[in-house]
Amino acid sequence: MFTGLVEEIGRVETLEQLHDAVRIAIAAPRVTEDARPGDSISVDGVCLTVVDNSGGVFTADVMQETLNRTRLGSYGAGSRVNLERALAAGARMGGHIVQGHVDGVAQVLSREESEHWRVLRLSLPADVARYVVEKGSITINGTSLTVSAVGDDWFEVSLIPTTLEDTTAGELVPGDAVNLEVDIVAKYVEKMVGDYSRRP
Repeated sequence: MFTGLVEEIGRVETLEQLHDAVRIAIAAPRVTEDARPGDSISVDGVCLTVVDNSGGVFTADVMQETLNRTRLGSYGAGSRVNLERALAAGARMGGHIVQGHVDGVAQVLSREESEHWRVLRLSLPADVARYVVEKGSITINGTSLTVSAVGDDWFEVSLIPTTLEDTTAGELVPGDAVNLEVDIVAKYVEKMVGDYSRRP
């Protein structure tokens, strides 16, 4: 489990094409300080398992299912990615509950600039739209954000200077694809209400 508070921007070093998977190596001196094989690290919002960790670079295997459902397949050497280690017991929960299970891929539609903030408008995939509400939480490339506005097929997030500087969100431009994870609480509520409504 993660919080959506990015610890470090890492850099993709290599991508090794396997038969039906990719082995990715990411340079990340901070998150690798205590990383061991088997540990979980969120890479742009995708929970990956550490295979090896050496010299500030960790490797992880990405299966075809993950490549199909996220934007990880579009990475190349030099790509910058948001990283977060799994939440430690007893740590502050500063963001929201993030599983690292991507629900869909959205596209940046526009960005509105201001001196101290930026508003991004993104497409809203139809199959996750019911989980996205104004002032609710959403994860974009592993970053916990608050939804500031919602339309029929779009939503917006407002980015403060810290988010722009400490994550890759500041680099996003119209046309870019991003990984989305909706708030897991909304999914549980939907399931419970649906089960209740079907009772005789």
